[in-house]
Amino acid sequence: MTKTATAQLRAPYLLFLGDIQDATFGKTGFGLLQWRPELVAGQLRLPGCGLDLEVPELTIKEAASKGIASLVISIAPIGGRLPESWYSTIGEALDCGMDIVSGLHSKLTDIPEFVARASASGARLVNVRTPPANIPVGSGLERSGRRVLMVGTECAVGKKYSALALSQAMADLGMNATFRATGQTGIMIAGEGIAVDAVVADFISGAAELISPANQADHWDVIEGQGSLYNPGYAGVTLGLIHGSQPDALVMCHEATMTKIIGCGDYSIPPLEECMQTYLHMAKLTSPDVRFAGLSINTSKLPQAERQSYLDSLSDRMNLPCVDPVASGSAPIAQYVRDNFDA
Repeated sequence: MTKTATAQLRAPYLLFLGDIQDATFGKTGFGLLQWRPELVAGQLRLPGCGLDLEVPELTIKEAASKGIASLVISIAPIGGRLPESWYSTIGEALDCGMDIVSGLHSKLTDIPEFVARASASGARLVNVRTPPANIPVGSGLERSGRRVLMVGTECAVGKKYSALALSQAMADLGMNATFRATGQTGIMIAGEGIAVDAVVADFISGAAELISPANQADHWDVIEGQGSLYNPGYAGVTLGLIHGSQPDALVMCHEATMTKIIGCGDYSIPPLEECMQTYLHMAKLTSPDVRFAGLSINTSKLPQAERQSYLDSLSDRMNLPCVDPVASGSAPIAQYVRDNFDA
């Protein structure tokens, strides 16, 4: 990946949980622990924090003495704002030369105190939702390497998790595969990437080309998807990501019980076959031979006894592997990619 074009994070990480009390706001911390535990050196909690990731408890001074490079804001408080009560802790980390990494809507660089203290110590303020400067317009030119992109019937159906699980499954098979992040939590897990939903529309496909550049012939980029072609609010970012990714393979992500687009009145999710045909039609602009490699389904809202039969029936219907990546991983899709897509 072009080092100057994407967010780059320095490890190891100290996960900052603030004084958050509801574990549902801790998905970034949980995600880092699940997918990149080797990068996590400890956690820092303020008094009253109700979340415990069960990793070593460290102060800023202890973390600095251990060579921890980044304090990662690992929770998402309501409204995505950085509470002023956290400023002193963040300032102390900056004074120790630690980078501050945030995916919140509040920009670290908008806080003069942080800018001054970072300048004095040489630390960086890393807003992973802020895209890099000088992203090019997408070229549409063919490039080497292979790419598999997660696409969805709707937002929030597990595209990031599906990409991470597939990347791991491909690596387990000895395949040359790399997870490519397109959202803030994914960037923190991968250590690099571009939050494409923050890119100006004309440059989304160009950003996708930077995220998944030319590579070795047998190398697979496993690209985190964003939005959905069927969501009126987010279809634009999805289409730009499709065209810039130039995927050889697509994986359809879906939540088994979802039938409506959330927050969009009577917009319904079409049958999966129709969704897949639409995605193929759009992807063929820059990747004429694109095919589906499987379906990644969140079955958690189905009765336990019905989940496997649902996946089996869908697999028979689509003649493709269908998995729940949380319940059993994505090995069948990885195997399908290895066996059916020539390097």
